[in-house]
This record gives sequence, C-alpha cells and structure tokens, in this order.
Amino acid sequence: MSYTILITGASSGFGALSARALAAAGHIVYAGIRDAQGRNARQVEALHAHAARHKVALHAVELDVQSDASAQAAVDHVIAAQGRLDVLVQNAGHMVFGPAEAFTPEQYAQLYDVNVIGTQRVNRAALPQLRKQGRGLVLWVGSSSHRGGTPPYLAPYFAAKAAMDALAVSYAGELARWGIETSILVPGAFTQGTNHFAHSGRPADIGRERTYAQGAYAGFEQEVLAGLAACEPEDADVSAVAQAMVDIVDRPYGRRPFRVHVDPSRDGCEEVNAVADRIRAEFLRRIGLSDLLSPRLNALSMEAGHGQ
Repeated sequence: MSYTILITGASSGFGALSARALAAAGHIVYAGIRDAQGRNARQVEALHAHAARHKVALHAVELDVQSDASAQAAVDHVIAAQGRLDVLVQNAGHMVFGPAEAFTPEQYAQLYDVNVIGTQRVNRAALPQLRKQGRGLVLWVGSSSHRGGTPPYLAPYFAAKAAMDALAVSYAGELARWGIETSILVPGAFTQGTNHFAHSGRPADIGRERTYAQGAYAGFEQEVLAGLAACEPEDADVSAVAQAMVDIVDRPYGRRPFRVHVDPSRDGCEEVNAVADRIRAEFLRRIGLSDLLSPRLNALSMEAGHGQ
C-alpha cells in the first residue's frame, strides 16, 4: 500500500537516506528541505535526479521547522497535491559538540527551537489533516542519547532530544483516540555514514571553550570521539535506520511498534526505555486509560482506510 509521507530535515543524514528508502518502497515522499533554493539547492537537485533515475515519487518541498508559515505551507502543498497526508516523520534536528558551559543560553534556546519546538510547529500544521482523516502515523526520529550511556560534550543536544522524546510520548496518548498512531525510532550514535559530527555546532563562548581545552580537559574531545568510534562495530550501517523507518511505515495500521531502536553500539538506551515504556503502559492501565496504548479504529478512520 502506498502512503503519502512528509519528512522534515531531509537534506542530509537520516532524513535524506530515509526519504529515498521510503520512495523506493513505493510511497509518495515529500522531503522537507530548508532553504531549498539557496544553500541546499544542490541537495534538491540530487534528490530530483535520484527520483528521475529510479522512477520513484520523491519530491522536495521547502520546509523550515523554525517557521510557522513554512511548516504550514509545506503541509498545504502536500495536501493540495495528493489530497491527503498519511505519515509525518519528525526527523529535523541539529547536533552541537563542546563543553556545556561554553554554550550560551541563546544557543541552548536555538537548539531547542530546532529539535523540540520545530516538531510542535509541524505537528500544528499537519495534525488537523490527520484528525480529519481519522487515521495516520506520526513517526519521531529520536536519539539513544536521551537515556543511554551519555558521554560528555553533547549536553545541549542530549537535553533537546530528551525533551523531544517526552513530547512524543505525551502526544502518543493525545492522538490515539483520533485514530493516529505514534512510533518513535531511536538511532544510536553513528560516527560514520552521516555528517552529524562533522557538521555539529560549536560553543559561541570561545574563551570558556579554551579554558577546557587548555586545562584539565585538554585533548578530551578526541577522547570522546575515539571512545564512541571504538564502540561502533565495523559493519555498522547507517542505512539500517532508513530501513527501520520503512519497516515501521509498512506495518499494518494498529500494529506499528511504539518504539524501535537501531543502535549497533548498544549504549543501554533500549534497556532503559523498555522499563520506562512498560511503566507508562502499566500506569495508563491503572488510571483507566489503557485505550491510549493503541489508536482507536472508529467509523471515520475506517472510511479513510483506503489511504492506510
């Protein structure tokens, strides 16, 4: 079955790989790309060339998750073209690397704006359509960093990803009675195959950063990166994240997993989440809200079933 899918942050990394994999699986994919006619124009050209070469339904759409107007325009574009939206993939994010103290409060706020508040902008644009259909999937791309073996020098990113995961879990319960499913895909720290570390942001307070680099933590950045790389198996393949996304989307409605981990380094997040998700389910049952653990298949969603 073919679904209409909008994925945010699809210019590179997991987003670009997943957009191509979903299109190859037969879906109609809109790859949300910021500044599509500017600095990311080459990525858009590459995407269109890929679509033409492989004869797949893969389209670029301008989408800046830091703009309410851009988020709404992207969703409106998809609905105008296809008449529906079946799957929203919340993938956009940005990584930073350096001593937590050296990042300014404004940098923390900006990172939250991309990784957390950006998902809220896109949800507010897309969810009215999913509610209207009575069926849909919101697929969040998180990070094992929010509960796994969190190394230092990634604190702002980890904090933002933890906040995003908390938002995703809360949304799951608030969307289930509308017939909307939630899945959370949790990748580990892939040091190869993406540009996450190469393109990561740096602290704005150079003086504070230098204090760490020349003091007790001299050479510490390389220790962290070398340690992470050493944990990653040689055969770790970042395309496994894209394949996991395809597998989630292609599962039958109502039977999609709440959470899927793809972590070759096994940093412990999967074990911690297993406990947290079990406790969530048990507590919802205790307070009489067990129906929130799966989407409600109501009359509206059955009428809309031709799309999912």
